[in-house]
Order: sequence, then structure tokens, then C-alpha cells
Amino acid sequence: MELVGLLEQTKRYLSDLTGLKPVAVTRVFHDQAGWHVGIEMLELSRIPSSTDLLGDYDVLLAEDGSLVKFERRRTRLRSESFEEFAAGEAA
Repeated sequence: MELVGLLEQTKRYLSDLTGLKPVAVTRVFHDQAGWHVGIEMLELSRIPSSTDLLGDYDVLLAEDGSLVKFERRRTRLRSESFEEFAAGEAA
């Protein structure tokens, strides 16, 4: 399966399972366990949109593209950059 199709399929899986809207693919890599994909999902829409709540999800797919597992790792405000968020976790 080509990467673009794999990522679209992953977004559909997560959307169907959670009822949330995918916002962005944040990471993807392959290892012996399968395909690891990070996706941000819109968990709560607010006004202004800079205060939207985004969830960071890790998804693991098997070689054939089937879903093995997913988990929500953390949430953040849309206005908070990922770098700021990661630095705050380390503190």
C-alpha cells in the first residue's frame, strides 16, 4: 500500500472509531511492529478556533494496513505549538 493511501485509511479508522475530525498527520514511521502514525484530532471546537482542543493520537497499523491499536497521548490547545507543549511536558 502506498503511503498516501495508508494515511488516508488511518484517518478514516480513527474518525470512525472516535467520531472526531482528523486535523493533521504529525508523524509516520515504519519498524518491525508495523506502521506508526501520529494524528491530531479535533476534540472540541471553540470560538475563537485558537482555543480548539486537539488530541494527539498514536496509531499502529499492521503491514497490510489493518488497525492494531490506537491511543490518545495528550491534548493541547490549537494555539499552543507542539514544541511549546512538548517542552511543558518535560518540565
